[in-house]
Amino acid sequence: MIGLGLGLLILVARHDQGMVAGLGIDDFGSLVVRVALLVFLAGAVFALFRHRLSAAIEALIFWLLVGLVLAAGYTYRHDLRDLADRIMAELVPGRASVRGRTVEIARTQRGEFQVVADINGARISTVLDTGASAVVLTQEAAKAAGLPLEVLSYSVNVETANGRTRAAPVTLDRVSVGPIVERAVPALVAQPGQLRTSLLGMSFLTRLQGWEVRGDKLVLRGYP
Repeated sequence: MIGLGLGLLILVARHDQGMVAGLGIDDFGSLVVRVALLVFLAGAVFALFRHRLSAAIEALIFWLLVGLVLAAGYTYRHDLRDLADRIMAELVPGRASVRGRTVEIARTQRGEFQVVADINGARISTVLDTGASAVVLTQEAAKAAGLPLEVLSYSVNVETANGRTRAAPVTLDRVSVGPIVERAVPALVAQPGQLRTSLLGMSFLTRLQGWEVRGDKLVLRGYP
């Protein structure tokens, strides 16, 4: 209180000069208030713990550690987010680990790359198939993507693991994997019962700046 009073007296006495100890009047006033609050809080803590010095020291160390952890978390928040994405990509099939315009996807236990793609606003689970000339959707995926199933024409001959069949040609407005977005992507819709899982084929992969299989990781690189 004495310090606050002295600070106020100095402000009153020097307000016409506009400066106090090299500081503007407003800055000096703010400094006085902050110092007074700090002294008040320190005095309150001392009064509370004056008979429990060890408890006061433990509380001080605890809050210092909390502050350091919070400061470190904020400083390295981007690195921690990337680390969390990588861990989730390992644990969740199809979950993409994103670094800029590069997407990494871990191989599943079945040995395939399951890729969750956003197709026309719908989240569609697909499997990477470099032998497929186009993105191929199941009937269920095509319906989720808003394609008009009732007017599709199954006019394209395709070879599958189950033999030869026909598929309907379509154009997908938007296909994205993580930050990689491609528009007007040619695709096919399989006939009912002919395909168990949608395929992410070459009509999407050839649009990318590059892609490769690196060990157990599929790496997709989009254009800047």
